[in-house]
Amino acid sequence: MPKEKPQGSPWYAPDRHQDRRPFLLARNRILSGVREWFAARDFLEVDVPALAVSPGNEAHLHAFATELINTDGSREMRYLHTSPEFACKKLLAAGESRIFSLGHVFRNRERTPTHAPEFTMLEWYRAKEEYRFIIEDTLALVRLAGDLTGHSVWHWKDRACEIHAEAQWLSVSEAFKRYAGVDLLSTLRAGGPPDREALARMSPVHFAEGESWSDIFSRILVEKVEPHLGNGRITVLFEYPSCEAALARTCAHDGRVAERFELYVAGVELANGFGELTDPVEQRRRFEEEMDIKAQVYGERYPLDEELLAALAIMPPASGVALGLDRVIMLATGATRIDQVQWVPVG
Repeated sequence: MPKEKPQGSPWYAPDRHQDRRPFLLARNRILSGVREWFAARDFLEVDVPALAVSPGNEAHLHAFATELINTDGSREMRYLHTSPEFACKKLLAAGESRIFSLGHVFRNRERTPTHAPEFTMLEWYRAKEEYRFIIEDTLALVRLAGDLTGHSVWHWKDRACEIHAEAQWLSVSEAFKRYAGVDLLSTLRAGGPPDREALARMSPVHFAEGESWSDIFSRILVEKVEPHLGNGRITVLFEYPSCEAALARTCAHDGRVAERFELYVAGVELANGFGELTDPVEQRRRFEEEMDIKAQVYGERYPLDEELLAALAIMPPASGVALGLDRVIMLATGATRIDQVQWVPVG
């Protein structure tokens, strides 16, 4: 594996670029392989705008804001999208059935070895197909990246994952019981708010007095559950609580949980997918609830995309997933930071 020169030299220094170049060439092979994989399955690549009326309505995702200046000098707020999801769903409503988007997305307040404020997202949708097919797609594409780099064992810090081993499928409630000793389902109510006090009594982690059910849930997930995921083999973590899945439809067998999954390799989350919610009334309610939380925690809120809500009324049942492609490339190549696999790192 290449060893990069000390970070005192700029990324464009020729010797440092030569150290990064094997990662970047592998990136190009993976991107080409991804496009071939989708073409073989009759998916269409769609190119959607990065500027959006709404960047997304999840409480803890943060966008970059800008102004659109019209020819008459009037000004309108626009945002760089945090995901191509809203645009893709409008295309599903228009009649497309298998689509994928491969492009840059933007998320503020994010810069760590596994996060960048601008990164490449691979997102795809299957109309009128169950979300288990999307999960199988995700597993196949992660393994394809390993095949294209010749690495079947991926490492992150002190963890390793054999990506071709049979995946572990684990529901969120099973994971909380196994790794945190928490009966998560007992704190959930179908169609109602979760029981914060019940979760607080069972919590194995510390939390502040004013933290919500969602805050405590996230702390337990990060501190007690995630360290066990994707070790040795890929983990598919599925059936998230409905209150933690604002864009997913609830499961038919239990309204307390939803058709949401995440995929983990060596403790790193790579993908987030859903059986998509298509009820515009329920989606509006969830978006407004998320924006209320955002306003309370961060003092800001984003507008709703009324065009999206109108499109949901005619959108067919569908499943979709977002895969952080830079993270996949990072693990597949043995890179240790996300900027090592970006041709030009974000300044």
